Amino acid sequence: MIGDRWGVSDSEIARTYPCDDFVTSPTLQAWRGVSVEAPADAVWPWVAQVRLAPYSYDWIDNLGRRSPRELVALPEPRVGEKFTAAGGRKLGRIVSVAPGEQLTGVIMGAVMSYVLVPQAHDTSRLLLKLVMRTNRCVAVGLSIGDLVMARRQLLNFKLLAEQHQH
Repeated sequence: MIGDRWGVSDSEIARTYPCDDFVTSPTLQAWRGVSVEAPADAVWPWVAQVRLAPYSYDWIDNLGRRSPRELVALPEPRVGEKFTAAGGRKLGRIVSVAPGEQLTGVIMGAVMSYVLVPQAHDTSRLLLKLVMRTNRCVAVGLSIGDLVMARRQLLNFKLLAEQHQH
């Protein structure tokens, strides 16, 4: 499908993600990934902070409010809590979490998993998979739109983790 992959290897696409347990026979599957020059434990707090803001193009999906550029002292995410916030509204809910490893939430019918994979030399991979059941035409449009927004989000998490790791 158009826009279904960005920054991921074939082995990262082939692995299982927590979101796979929540949607059987998805019509939309999209994978995104970025290498981060910081250990997974430095990336995790930024991923967990998605509960406060979207971290993509704030002028689009956060009504111009800037996503926080400093870490906020948040407790670890828990299943059942709100997944994210946009424009001052809490959205979605967390359906699975393993602190430091993965955060999975559902929002507007889509289930997405952020997965951290430690790498050598204090680097990590931040992977995102989105799955959803919808009609094929909608799936293509969502895949392309998600590519733009998710790419920006992952690059923002990368930048913030790399800048604040020390």
